[in-house]
Amino acid sequence: MGVEGKRKTRRGKRGGEAKRKENDGTNGSKESAQEQAKYATTTEPIASEYIPPPMDSGDQKLFFYDTNAQPGEEEPQDPTEKISPASYGLVNPDLQKYLKGCEGMLDDQAFESAEDRDIFVTNVYSEMKNFELQLTTDHECSRILEKLFRISSNYQIRRFFSLTKDDIILLVVHRFSSHTIQTLLLLSAVALGSEMRGETADDFTEAAAADEDDGASQAIRTKLPTFEELVLGLTNALTEQWSYMMSNEYASHILRVLLLVLAGKPIEDQKNPKSAVKSKRSAKYMEDRNGAPINHRVLSETRTVPASFGQALEGLLSTVGNAMSDYTARSATNSTVGSPVLQLMLELQAQKPSFEQPGALLDKCLMGLITDSAPNPRRNAYVEMMLEDVVGSHFLQAVARTASTSLFQVFYQQFLSGKLRKLAFHPIANFVVQSVFSCAKDKHQLEAMVKEAGPMFGDLLFKNRPGVVRALVDSSVRLQAGHKEIIGAIYSGLDANTPEERNELINLLAFLIKYPDFVNADYNSLPFKIQGSLIIQSILLLPGDGQGPILESFFAQDPARMYSWCKDPSGSRIIEAVFASMQIPTRTKRMVREQFSGHYADLALDRCGSHVVDAAWKTADIAFKESIVQELLQKETQLQDSQFGRIMLRNCGAEHYKRRADQWRERERGLERKKHMFKDILGDKLVLNDNKAPGSGSAPEKSQANAPSLSSRKNKRK
Repeated sequence: MGVEGKRKTRRGKRGGEAKRKENDGTNGSKESAQEQAKYATTTEPIASEYIPPPMDSGDQKLFFYDTNAQPGEEEPQDPTEKISPASYGLVNPDLQKYLKGCEGMLDDQAFESAEDRDIFVTNVYSEMKNFELQLTTDHECSRILEKLFRISSNYQIRRFFSLTKDDIILLVVHRFSSHTIQTLLLLSAVALGSEMRGETADDFTEAAAADEDDGASQAIRTKLPTFEELVLGLTNALTEQWSYMMSNEYASHILRVLLLVLAGKPIEDQKNPKSAVKSKRSAKYMEDRNGAPINHRVLSETRTVPASFGQALEGLLSTVGNAMSDYTARSATNSTVGSPVLQLMLELQAQKPSFEQPGALLDKCLMGLITDSAPNPRRNAYVEMMLEDVVGSHFLQAVARTASTSLFQVFYQQFLSGKLRKLAFHPIANFVVQSVFSCAKDKHQLEAMVKEAGPMFGDLLFKNRPGVVRALVDSSVRLQAGHKEIIGAIYSGLDANTPEERNELINLLAFLIKYPDFVNADYNSLPFKIQGSLIIQSILLLPGDGQGPILESFFAQDPARMYSWCKDPSGSRIIEAVFASMQIPTRTKRMVREQFSGHYADLALDRCGSHVVDAAWKTADIAFKESIVQELLQKETQLQDSQFGRIMLRNCGAEHYKRRADQWRERERGLERKKHMFKDILGDKLVLNDNKAPGSGSAPEKSQANAPSLSSRKNKRK
C-alpha cells in the first residue's frame, strides 16, 4: 500500500471512531432526558444542588464584625491603577541613530574650544526639538540625554526641565525617564547657588535664539521658570502622590534626591557610600556605558538653599505625615523601596517639635509607642520581626539615631533589655544592637548597657561580634563615661586577670586572642584583626584612666615588635592613633617617637610605615623634625627611587633643609606659632599644608584627624 493509501486509511479510522462516539452520545442523551424528567417530579432537592441560607435564622447572623481587626488597618486599594508610566510611542529611528552618533562626542569631549562645544550642544537640542519627552522614555536615548545635560547651559537645563512640568508624574514613575528627571534635579541643585547669588541669567547663545521660530516662541523663552520655581513645582506635584511614589521602584530615588535638595544636605557624600541615591546596579550600569556620575563638589557639601525650600519641606513632611495611614507607614518600614525614603523623612523631621507627638509619622511607624508606651504584645511581635528583618532593621537603626532621650529609653527597655544575648548574636539584629549602643543618649543609659552586655564580652569578641564591643567603646568616648567598667569587662573577656597578663592587653586585642592561647602561640604567625585594631583606636580616644591600660601595655612590649607593627596595615593604624589622639599627653607621644629613632628612613620606604612617619612628623617639635630630616637625607638616593620615599622628602622639606637649614628652621618655627595660635579653636585638627619646600609641588598628604577608617584603607596598603 502506498503512502497515499496509508493516509486515507488513518483518516477513515479516525472518522469511524468519531461516528461511534456520536451514536453513543445520542443514546446517552435519551437516558439523561428520562432522568431529568424523573427528578422534575420529585420535591426532594438534588444532593449536589446549592441552597442559599436564609437571611435571618434566629440568633445566628449572616454578617458579623471582626472584633480582632484594628481601626485604620484596612488594606488600601492598589494605587498602581491610578498612575501609568508615560508613553509617547517609539522614537524615530533616524533621530535615535543621530543621538547614538552624538554619544561618541559626549564621551570623548574632544572639542577644540568651549565655543565649539556650545554650538554642538545647541545643534543637538535643535534636532530633538518637539521630541524631548519621547526621548526620555527610550532606554538608550534617556542615557544619552543625561550625558548631554552635564555639558548644557543653565538655560538649556531650565528649558528642558520646564517641558516636563505637565507630565511630571507620568515621567517620574517611568523606568527610564525617572533617571533623566533625577539628573535634571541634581543639576538644578548645583545651579541654585549661582542663581541665589544673581549670577544665573537666560544665558542662551545666538544659535539658541535663532532656533526659535517666531515672536510667540520668543515670549515663551524669556519666561522660563527659575530653578527655584522648578524645584518647588516638582515638590507640589509629588506631594499629592507621595505615598504611592514611596512604593514605586522608579520614583523613590527621586523622592530622596528632592528631600536632600530641599534640606540643603549633601547628596553624594563620597566619604559615606551608603548615602548614595543610586543603587549599586544602576551605578554599575552607568559605569559600563561610560555614564560618569555628577561628581560636583557642591553635591557633597551642605548647601545654602532659598527660604522657600525650608517652608516647602516642612509643609511636605507635615502633609505627608498626616495623610499617611498607619497601614501604609508600617508597610513602608519593611519595604526595600519605601524604607530609605521613610528613614530620610524621619531624619529631616527629627529636629521639629512635632516629631514625637502622638499620631505623628514616627508614632504610626512604631504602632503607637509614643501615644501609649505601655507594653503591647502585638507591638512587641511587630518590632521583634523588624529586628530580624533585613530592611526593617535599617529603619530601627534610624529610630535609634533620631529618638529623644525619653523615647530611646522606652525603646531600649521594651525591645532590647533582657534580650541582648539573643539579639547580639543574631546575624541581622546585632546591627541594631550596635546602633543602639553607639547612640546612647546619656551616661545612665550607657551604664545600664555595659552592665548587661559586659558579662558577654568574651563571647562577643571571639564569636564574630566584636563590633558590639566597639560600639560601647565609641559611645563611652562620646559621653566620657563608663570606660572603667568597659575596660574591666574587656579584661574578663580576654582572661587577663593579673597585672602581668594585663600587660599583654594591646596584643590580645590586636590579635583578638585570649591570654592562655596567646602564651602558647607563635607570635610571628598571629594575624592582626581589623575589629581588634579598631577597638584599640577607639580606646586611645578615652580619657587618661581609660586609655592608660593600652599605653602601659604598649610600653611593656619589645620595641622591635612595635616596629614590625608599623609595616602592617592594621598595626600601623594603631601607632598612628597614638599620635593623633588628643587625650594622650605630648610627653607620652615624644616617648613613642623616640622608640622609632633610627628607623624613620626605612619606614618611609614602606607603604604603611610612611604613614607612621607622617603622623610622627606632625606632632614633633623643631628639634625632632630636624633629626627625622637628617635620617631621611642619609638614604636620600633610596628614597628618591621609592614612590613613598619621594612623598616623605617633599613633606619634610628635605631639599630646602639641605640647601638652607637656617631658613628651614625659621619656617618651621613660624608654622609652630600659627599652630599654637589656632590650637584653642581647631585643636589638633589643624593641618598645615605648608610642610613642603617652596616650589616642590603638591604631595598627596593625608590628614590624621580626618583619616578614613581602616576598612576603607586596607586595600591601599596590601
